[in-house]
Amino acid sequence: MIADSLAYHGPDRPYVVSEPRLWPNIAAAALGDDVEVDLLARLGWTTRDAWWAVTKDPRAWGELLPRADALVLGVGGMDQLPAAIPTYLREGIAFVRPASARRRVRQAYLAASPRVIAATGGRMRQLPQKATDHYLGRITSVVRHFNPDLPVVLLGPGPHNSPAYPSHRNHPPAVQAAKAWALGHNAEVIELDPLVGPSLADGSANPDGIHYSWRTHQLVGTAIARAIERGSFVERTTS
Repeated sequence: MIADSLAYHGPDRPYVVSEPRLWPNIAAAALGDDVEVDLLARLGWTTRDAWWAVTKDPRAWGELLPRADALVLGVGGMDQLPAAIPTYLREGIAFVRPASARRRVRQAYLAASPRVIAATGGRMRQLPQKATDHYLGRITSVVRHFNPDLPVVLLGPGPHNSPAYPSHRNHPPAVQAAKAWALGHNAEVIELDPLVGPSLADGSANPDGIHYSWRTHQLVGTAIARAIERGSFVERTTS
């Protein structure tokens, strides 16, 4: 599983990846007692970050990916979020020195970003859709190099209700793009709106408006397990 912080963040804080209530572990448990999950994830990962991890981490390309029986792509949701400035500039804040200047720049960015997004109507995405599709395809090609019949499950971009990202204009086209990508790459896509939306509406999700409630983790993990089963994962690993 390659994901962003949605894979290990609960309704109140981040958790260690062995926490059984997280959706990767719920999916693995639903598939059987002998199923193991390897998770590559980090806060704020776009599909481009995931591609870099897959190709630059020797444990990823040398150990985890060759033994995979199924691939779950939980990245792309960050890509759709509206941006105030190009992503490379935002990521460059971490390199500002000295530390006091970096803190001031980050504070100014966090304060101004929602206002800029609102003023521009959220026209700029964190990563363009064309780039999202490109990197999802490259990751899938690399993993299927080891197993051409590998089942692939894509988590579609989820809804959000975050004050930090006051625009939803990119979400509907991103959902349609995810469906089109999955259709073109022999993959299953899980639509997250019906799974995530209720927790945003009833307030049980994380107060940041992005990360999941435990109920949502349960729903997402179960949906992933069912999608993998439809991809003949269980049949191939038990035959």
